[in-house]
Amino acid sequence: MFYRPEAGHGLPHNPWNALIAPRPIGWISTRGADGDNLAPYSFFNAVAYQPPQLMFASTSAKGDRPGTKDSVAHIVETGVFCVNIAGFDHRAAVVASSAALPAGTSEFDACAIRAIPCETIDCLRVADAPASIECRATQVLPLAGVANWLVIGVATGIHLREDCVVDGRFDARAAGGWLARAGYKDYAVITDMFEMERP
Repeated sequence: MFYRPEAGHGLPHNPWNALIAPRPIGWISTRGADGDNLAPYSFFNAVAYQPPQLMFASTSAKGDRPGTKDSVAHIVETGVFCVNIAGFDHRAAVVASSAALPAGTSEFDACAIRAIPCETIDCLRVADAPASIECRATQVLPLAGVANWLVIGVATGIHLREDCVVDGRFDARAAGGWLARAGYKDYAVITDMFEMERP
């Protein structure tokens, strides 16, 4: 099968949603003048080691946020955000926090997710996340299409849950494994790993 995106794929579900998978989930917390926000993004990944940098992309817009969503609006306003790494144990809370709640409504409160303050930025983080990465935004870029945004940030502080540090290495299996998106309504959990030596 071959198709050109502009011509359509003819399938009942868009294959693009599941082609690049599993995708890590960045559970993004932000704070703006209207309050705190928490939302999951599966267009998310690390992009550099030194200094540690990451990115996430936001697609589509909310009815009460013309051209964007709460997370991007807050980052444009404040220049900071926190990425919380979700474990399998957080799966219900992650999905609940994806609801399009009215602007100014805290997902921490609405979804009963325990929050604590960040150390280097004015923002909340998920208290029991396997890891949380406090970030300063370096670029917020428009992407092709409507209401598509790319946010790039540099880490200013990193929290590791104590039980997720095993033999000197970070390991989210204490939280049930890394939660990932597989497209459509599908999710995956990463618990099985193997080592290979690179040349």
